[in-house]
Amino acid sequence: MKPVDATAATAQAPTERDGAPGMRRAPLSRGLVLLMALASGAAVGNLYYTQPLLDVIARDLHIGQGTAGLLVTTTQVGYALGIMFIVPLGDIRNRRRLAPAMMLLSAVCLAACAVAPGIVILLLALIAVGVTTVAGQIFIPFASDLADNARRGEVVGIVLSGALTGILAARVVSGLIAGALGWRAVFVIAAVLMLVLGLVVARMLPHDIPRAHQPYGALLRSIFGLVRRDTSLQVVLLYGAISFGSFSLFWTGLTFLLSGPPYGYSTFVIGLFGLAGLLGALAAQGSGRLHDRGWSTRATGLSWLLVIVSWAICDLGRLSLPWLLIGIVLLDVATQSQRILNQAQIFAGSPEARSRVNTAYVTTNFIGGAIGSVVASVLWAYGGWSAVCLVGGVLCAAAFVLWLVTVVRSRAVAARV
Repeated sequence: MKPVDATAATAQAPTERDGAPGMRRAPLSRGLVLLMALASGAAVGNLYYTQPLLDVIARDLHIGQGTAGLLVTTTQVGYALGIMFIVPLGDIRNRRRLAPAMMLLSAVCLAACAVAPGIVILLLALIAVGVTTVAGQIFIPFASDLADNARRGEVVGIVLSGALTGILAARVVSGLIAGALGWRAVFVIAAVLMLVLGLVVARMLPHDIPRAHQPYGALLRSIFGLVRRDTSLQVVLLYGAISFGSFSLFWTGLTFLLSGPPYGYSTFVIGLFGLAGLLGALAAQGSGRLHDRGWSTRATGLSWLLVIVSWAICDLGRLSLPWLLIGIVLLDVATQSQRILNQAQIFAGSPEARSRVNTAYVTTNFIGGAIGSVVASVLWAYGGWSAVCLVGGVLCAAAFVLWLVTVVRSRAVAARV
């Protein structure tokens, strides 16, 4: 197994000004990168508006809390479908049209949520929101294609940080809007935001030439072939699944910790802890520059060590809020750095199939996150917060061992050559 690093990426793509094969390169300005980051954050944020609103929606539509919980599940199911069946189209369709089209369709679906008369229509509309809100996962590989090799990690870091910021900010913003204007206003404002940004990016995105020519069914099947043939991609996918599984394990367990003694916080206050995570997401942007300097492999190992340390600090937070806050920030810095480094690495290794490898990466993240959430509930029931922290730390320690083995094997192969 050979870790993909910036130096290796340069060797694989000697014509760095050409980006992906067959692509006509326009200069990538910082303003365009920030626009793509903003659009990614706004799109991905659509998935999380409902989370703080479950109680108020349940009361307004006269449904039980268990039924209201389906609102989050159906949105995530829709998003998974969009990742698997729409994002790969980025390798055979014009993304200058595909991404804005998804945003405009998302605006329509959000408007349907705002006027939904009952739970059935709302559930159907949210599934459609999930399917169409994949524009953020179209922008990330698109930005990677537009960037020079020397800036690819930095650009991916900025756009991905925009998406991560949207996830964290959506929960806080939706609660504030719903408190002032009602839950339906959240979807109205989100629909307007998608409409405006969709029109802006349709005008501002540069020309895009598709890189692959194959039938849709063959395109989907090729994802499995890409993963099967590339052992370094397999390692990065495993990193992503463990990292996001650990992340979900933490935030699910944290809800149980903060809602019970000694804290006893309300749902609103618990949501504000996402602001600490937002700080971590912003701080992680610099990891993309480490990839550009050829330090991606070393930075990945350091990020695993940092997340192990953060789990130990978070365990102290069961009785101490300052330690808990420190642990949250460190965990988010390490986890978001890993995501940026992981995606920069897989994009460097597959210039002709970036949308498809992104589909594989996000899908394995989704699986890891789902497992982490379930495991957190089981661990809390049997051992509380300490059990959650112990398993999270052990899981990340196993990933660090995998990193060590990968590095040692890579150096052994290089020595033989």
